[in-house]
Amino acid sequence: MHNVQEITVAVSKLPKSDLISFRDWFEKFDQETWDNQFEKDAKSGKFDDLADQAIADFEAGKCKEI
Repeated sequence: MHNVQEITVAVSKLPKSDLISFRDWFEKFDQETWDNQFEKDAKSGKFDDLADQAIADFEAGKCKEI
């Protein structure tokens, strides 16, 4: 399989039990991929400005308890 269209066709032909297994696998794969990207971005400092602004807002009393 070389492209999304081929994968889509193949997935649509899966028996129900295989589709369930594929869905479970893909959900875990997707979550791990997202987590890995988030961790990479955090380590690189990508979120530092956002964190600094949140801390400044908190210290300035611009936050309220929910």
